[in-house]
Amino acid sequence: MRKSLQIGSAFIGVIVGAGFASGQEVLQYFTSFGLLGILGAILATALFSYIGMTLVWLGSRTQTTSHKEVIYKISGKYLGRVIDYILIFTVFGVGVVMIAGAGANLNQQFDIPHVVGTSLMTILVIVTGMLKVDRVVAIIGSITPFLILFVLLISVYSFVTMDGSITALDGIAREQTSTLPNWFVSAVNYVSFNTAVGAAMALVMGGAEKNRKTAAVGGLLGGLGLGVLILLSHLAIFARIEDVAMLEMPMLGIVNNISPILGFIMSLVLFGMIFNTAVSMFFSFGARFLPLGTKNFKQFLVVTMIVAFAASFVGFTDLVSYFYPLIGYLGLVLIAVLIITPFRLKNIELEKE
Repeated sequence: MRKSLQIGSAFIGVIVGAGFASGQEVLQYFTSFGLLGILGAILATALFSYIGMTLVWLGSRTQTTSHKEVIYKISGKYLGRVIDYILIFTVFGVGVVMIAGAGANLNQQFDIPHVVGTSLMTILVIVTGMLKVDRVVAIIGSITPFLILFVLLISVYSFVTMDGSITALDGIAREQTSTLPNWFVSAVNYVSFNTAVGAAMALVMGGAEKNRKTAAVGGLLGGLGLGVLILLSHLAIFARIEDVAMLEMPMLGIVNNISPILGFIMSLVLFGMIFNTAVSMFFSFGARFLPLGTKNFKQFLVVTMIVAFAASFVGFTDLVSYFYPLIGYLGLVLIAVLIITPFRLKNIELEKE
């Protein structure tokens, strides 16, 4: 069970990056639909649980070190190529968003120029990328519990100090801009986007675990935990929507209202979660092209980080608003394949018997 919990924690850590941990994703995908965002969060929890379980189980079943071989195996030559390219595009693009998020985090909390945060994150990812995959998974998983603690704290505080009626807050929340049409499409798009984000690293994590059941339970726990965090974050932001709607990082804003000291700690936790996803994205991006741990892999990672650093200056909020929904729509192909894959593999095994 301990191993499953570690995998689940790491799965959450892969997906919970700058957009989620800051509250910006939750604000745009859930809170902008008011109370209906609760239904979206419940739907997202169910989908994340199944897909998390499937991804990590597939990684364990194939003992993979890269998403490429698994994707082609479950999708076929032509569809596999489409999904492969979507994942390559996604992991690099989200990595860029994480670099931008690091700059936004330190800028909002400490008024430090964006370039300092982006530079620091770039260097940290390069250094961590030189480690073995099991060490990377351990680092990612170790930071996640701190985020869960802060989300619980923020949620309780937000409800206790909530001003105004729920109806009034619902009206304000619905005034927030979103590029998605309704709560249902938004929830599915969010899961699809995050599946595209987390698939590559989740498969690699699964590949590092020989016991399929342990891997599957870890993925399931990770999906459930992620869903609970979404729901709590949505309710926290909803309760304080008047105060934080215009901030790049709403959750950090709420914590600063509780205590500047807690705000300082939260900013470090948030930076850690951004780091988690950034490492996961660029680690799996490099693993797609070159064997892990080799000299060529390390050189490729350095070049990739330089390009990502330059691309991060587009801006954090704009990247979340437009890039994320695009990936969500593209990722629907992968979602469909993952839903049917366990049943298809079971039928193949029965035919062999």
